[in-house]
Amino acid sequence: MDAFAVALASGISLKKVDCRQTFRLAWHFGFFQAMMPVIGWSVGFWIQTLFSGVDHWIAFVLLSIIGTKMFYESFSDDEKRPFHDPTKGLKMVMLSIATSIDALAVGFSIAMLGHPIWMPALVIGCVCCFLTTLGLYLGCWLGSKTRLGNYAEASGGLILICIGLRILYEHNVFF
Repeated sequence: MDAFAVALASGISLKKVDCRQTFRLAWHFGFFQAMMPVIGWSVGFWIQTLFSGVDHWIAFVLLSIIGTKMFYESFSDDEKRPFHDPTKGLKMVMLSIATSIDALAVGFSIAMLGHPIWMPALVIGCVCCFLTTLGLYLGCWLGSKTRLGNYAEASGGLILICIGLRILYEHNVFF
């Protein structure tokens, strides 16, 4: 669902999506969502102890940086601001990591249960790929509406920040 929300926000900022952008984002989100549990399963306890204390902070910081940038850019003049495609480069990698880093713990949990990881990883990756595509096109549709325009992009940025805050909440940071 995190990948869906980020794809929704990305679609809002893009306003028009082509097949290449869809493939890039869906592939990367699906790939990272599938591989993080495999990594967690493969490395097991070492990864859990290394990242368990900071995984939520990494995801929060990455989502907050991108969300804040997206929010502020929504209020600037469309012709003066540079276009940053969230389906390319470092931004896409950061979003992929931010939405999938908690999956390391899933892989670790599956390893502790003694179950194989390949089928769950394949299902997680495929579902994420589908939800990313759906979110991207839904966001594109919302972002293309002239009345929504910049407000939709600002909302998308706030959604990313809220996802980061939700991750912190789920890790009991506020208690």
